[in-house]
Amino acid sequence: MTICTLMRASLIAMLGLFVTACSGLPSSAEMPPASEREVVPYEIGVGDTVAVSVWRNPELGQSIVVRPDGFISLPLVGDVKAEGKMPEELASEISDTLGEYIRNPEVTVMVTNPMSKEFRNRIRVTGQVASPQSVAFQPGMTVLDVVLMAGGVTDFAADGRAVLHRQVEGEYQSFGLDLRAILTDGDMRTNHSLQPGDVISVPRKQLFRGEL
Repeated sequence: MTICTLMRASLIAMLGLFVTACSGLPSSAEMPPASEREVVPYEIGVGDTVAVSVWRNPELGQSIVVRPDGFISLPLVGDVKAEGKMPEELASEISDTLGEYIRNPEVTVMVTNPMSKEFRNRIRVTGQVASPQSVAFQPGMTVLDVVLMAGGVTDFAADGRAVLHRQVEGEYQSFGLDLRAILTDGDMRTNHSLQPGDVISVPRKQLFRGEL
């Protein structure tokens, strides 16, 4: 190996250490894994569409959006608070009120469009990707899935310095993410599973880092 080759290798190694030190971010290898979300009963929220059906009384059924004040309005029942209640709980309350007018009403409530939870359960990818995205979370979704949905990285992407922002104990923390290893080398070690609320940001190449 020539002296020039050795010097070049040394400079590249030093530059790599410099870039790592300047990033100030922990490696995504240190990132807590995507949490296993416990299945909890769904609570109705403002903006949700609920379908209320009354057995043998279809004229009393409604498909209605929960108003900003948290209420819905139904025939015979009038205004009833829906926000913060589970569908079964709301159905029981409606049934009790309808019992004053019809015998043994059987009420079913289904949330057909859970808009109140829509933006809480999304994944975002921003920065130097072909098409920044905000996508609905799906179980099993990974870093690679979301980056591909965004059309991949641009020619100006510093894909070796991507960052994954994740809520840990209620606060966002940032972790270094090497998209270059995933996309170019097929190294899946940092192709982490995602969780709702994760944000992937891909910075632009910078001259002082020797990326241009």
